[in-house]
Amino acid sequence: MVGYRYLGNSGLKVSEITYGNWVTHASQVDDSAAIATVHAALDAGITTFDTADTYANTAAEVVLGKALAGQRRESLEIFTKVYFPTGPMGPNDTGLSRKHIRESIDASLTRLGLDYVDLYQAHRFDYETPLEETFQAFADVVRQGKALYIGVSEWTAEQLRAGAALAKELHVPFVSNQPQYSMLWRVIEEKVVPTSEELGLSQVVWSPMAQGVLSGKYLPGQPVPEGSRATDEKSGARFIEHFLRDDVLTAVQRLKPIAEQAGLTMPQLAIAWVLQNPNVASALVGASRPEQIASNVAASEVTLDSDTMAAIDEALGDVPERDGSKTDDVSPKTRLV
Repeated sequence: MVGYRYLGNSGLKVSEITYGNWVTHASQVDDSAAIATVHAALDAGITTFDTADTYANTAAEVVLGKALAGQRRESLEIFTKVYFPTGPMGPNDTGLSRKHIRESIDASLTRLGLDYVDLYQAHRFDYETPLEETFQAFADVVRQGKALYIGVSEWTAEQLRAGAALAKELHVPFVSNQPQYSMLWRVIEEKVVPTSEELGLSQVVWSPMAQGVLSGKYLPGQPVPEGSRATDEKSGARFIEHFLRDDVLTAVQRLKPIAEQAGLTMPQLAIAWVLQNPNVASALVGASRPEQIASNVAASEVTLDSDTMAAIDEALGDVPERDGSKTDDVSPKTRLV
C-alpha cells in the first residue's frame, strides 16, 4: 500500500503517489477505462488526485468527478489548477486575474461535483497580472471555503518567495509547488528546493518517469515504439522530444541492472528516486490501465540506499539537466490568448 507525507508546513497528509489525469482522461482513454483506473488507484490506497481545468479543455475534470462520485469526500485530497486557456479561449479565459480565478474555481467545482477542493494551484506564473491581485483572489477562494490550501506549479524560487510573503500577509495557507522532476530533469534542486524548504513548501512532482523515457522502452538508434507517448501529440509528445537523444537513451539503459539489483522495475526505480528527496511530498503518475496502478504504488515507501543512489548518478553521468536557470523559462511571458 501507499505511504503518506505532509504537504508543506501544514497538517494535511497526501499519498506519496498522486494520480494525475493530464493526458489520459477525456483524451487517451474512454471514460469507462478512466473510471476503472481511478477505482484501482483507490483500492491501492491512493487518496490524492490531481487535475486541471485546461486538461482536455475542462473535460478531464468531468471524468474525474464521475470516477470519484460516491466516494467518502473526507478520505480524499483533490487538487485542480487554474491559468491556461479554457472554454472558447476569450481574452479573460486565461491567466490569474481575479475575474478568471473566481469564475474558474466555481466552474471546476461544478465539473468535479464538489463543494471544495483540497488544493487549488496556479498552473503557471502570470506575468500580466499583479501578484497582489492573484493572491487576494486566492485568499477569497479560501475564505469562501472553496479551497483549503493554495499551491502553484513551475514557479521560480524568486516567485515562490514573493508569493509566500503575500500569503503570510493575507493569511493564505500556501503549501506547495508542482514542478517537473526526475532523474533526467533536476533543475529544481539548485534554487527551488532550498527556497521551498525555507518557506515550508513541498514539491508535488510531475513526470517522475521523464514522460516514460525512464521506463527503458525507448532504445538508442531505434524508432520510437508504435503507440507510445512520443508518437501522440495529444499525449504530450513535445514534452518528450528533448529526452529522445541517443546519449540520454544509452545512459537510461545503464539503469536496468541497478533496478534489478534493487528488486524494482525501471518505472518503480524512477518513482522511488524522486521520493528520496525529502522536499517531495508526492509523485504524480498517470495510468491508462488499472494494472499499471499496482506497479506504481510498489515504489512508495521504498528506501534506496546510498550505494544505489550513487550508482544511478554514475550511470547517468552528465546527461541529467541540472541548470537551475531553466526554471525561469517555464511560465509564458505573455498569455496564450
